[in-house]
Amino acid sequence: LEGEEASVIALGDGERFVLLAPAQDHKRVGEGDTGPNTGGMGAYSPTPAVGEADLRVVADKVIGPAVRQLAKEGRPFRGALYAGLMMTAQGPKVIEFNARLGDPETQTILARLESDLLPALHAAAKGDLRGVELAFSEKAAITVVLAAEGYPGKVRTGDPIAGLDQVQEDDDLIVFHAGTALRDGRVVTSGGRVLGVTARGATVEEARERAYRACETIHFAGMHYRRDIAHRALARSGGSK
Repeated sequence: LEGEEASVIALGDGERFVLLAPAQDHKRVGEGDTGPNTGGMGAYSPTPAVGEADLRVVADKVIGPAVRQLAKEGRPFRGALYAGLMMTAQGPKVIEFNARLGDPETQTILARLESDLLPALHAAAKGDLRGVELAFSEKAAITVVLAAEGYPGKVRTGDPIAGLDQVQEDDDLIVFHAGTALRDGRVVTSGGRVLGVTARGATVEEARERAYRACETIHFAGMHYRRDIAHRALARSGGSK
């Protein structure tokens, strides 16, 4: 399939569904989408790969039919339905479905969510999403994954993480812990994808700059991360890569 990868997540109650804001993940480990696939090296939202018209097509041709067919088969789906898509010249094509929220897309998407998530999750679990609407900020959000040496292969663990106390977290910047552990009072690496640095900004470029400033503050042996997250969006807008 040729096109741009995109992620669209829906909350379903067995019959109905509501869409979360779309995002674009970066699966390859290296800049320029090179190297082996990973669980995701970063994401951003909104993405020009999925406009309003595209999102309606995804709802009508991808999410809706999946939800209806599962209900027809007597196994209605309640929860988060993740559609990994390729946005092609012929429209969205499904690469995969996951019955969960996606990582690192979720960190990125929820940074833009202005609604209370808990009532929506409760409504989905109860089987009644009628009247539930989710509002998202006009701000952009980006997540940069800091990975351990060797990722996505065999990784080294147990390395102390420095600089976390120097990152000034606020409403527009948060560092999510993924592959970390606390040993002898110190935060150390304990997995492949170690941290997810998530930032918001008025534009994708502003969010990106804020996230990468925080990334430069954090250090651990063998740390690596992609320095071109959101490169497609910036290329379209003429911004820096």
